[in-house]
Amino acid sequence: MKKGLVLEGGAMRGLFSCGVLDVLLENGISFDGAAGISAGAVFGCNFKSRQIGRAIRYNKKYCRDARYCSIRSLLTTGDLYGADFCYRVLPNELDVFDRETFAANPLAFYIGATSVKTGKPAYHLCKDGGEEDLLWMQASASMPIVSRPVKIGEDSYLDGGISDAVPYRFLEKQGYTRNVILLTQPKGYRKQKSASSGIMQFLLRRQPMIARAMKIRHEMYNHQMDEIDAREQSGENLVIRPGRALGIRRTENDPKELERVYQMGRQTGIDQLEAVRRFLT
Repeated sequence: MKKGLVLEGGAMRGLFSCGVLDVLLENGISFDGAAGISAGAVFGCNFKSRQIGRAIRYNKKYCRDARYCSIRSLLTTGDLYGADFCYRVLPNELDVFDRETFAANPLAFYIGATSVKTGKPAYHLCKDGGEEDLLWMQASASMPIVSRPVKIGEDSYLDGGISDAVPYRFLEKQGYTRNVILLTQPKGYRKQKSASSGIMQFLLRRQPMIARAMKIRHEMYNHQMDEIDAREQSGENLVIRPGRALGIRRTENDPKELERVYQMGRQTGIDQLEAVRRFLT
């Protein structure tokens, strides 16, 4: 029986997941593999590198740094979240990403992104936390319109949540049969069709397959939530989610709000700890 961990994205809602994951790490909970999308990838990688507290620490410290996330960064670099700062300066110099531990940890860590050519999800199995892995993390978290597509090999990629919001089916195809799904929205949440869909289609006219995926994204997401609810009810998967809406902006830059959501995750992790142990044994 291969035990898996599935990580939804959601920008700064991902700090809820960080709180849950830190509690699991502190209590020796392990998995054989994990799949992360967007924030689930860029924050979830710290589970594999066993760096408890790293994600909340650097987010609180740099959330108001224009190099990290700002309109200035968008206008000057084409990325709302500054790629050079987020994927070079921060992990290499300011809050060092432990690549040695990441590489040594046997947990298989998959990152999902969306192909600009096809509008379909593509997955990468991380190797060592090096430049290629970081490129896939960047791609997975690169939101359309406010990010440049990330070139990897013969294709370019954007946010994985466009085409596969919660990668539970992907992880099952890799042979993981006992999976914990970590969500960042409360039970019952469903996406509505975007009121700005027409504007979005115009802005993405040069990326037609991304535009198509964005147009039906709410349908994909809601189908996944219906299926996850059914799997939770049957006991096939263990689902961990916030008990109420987190009430945090996607680009939140108030350290107190970031800490509040992280602590909500920690409390949920504590509350669910025994359920996780039972499910995995």
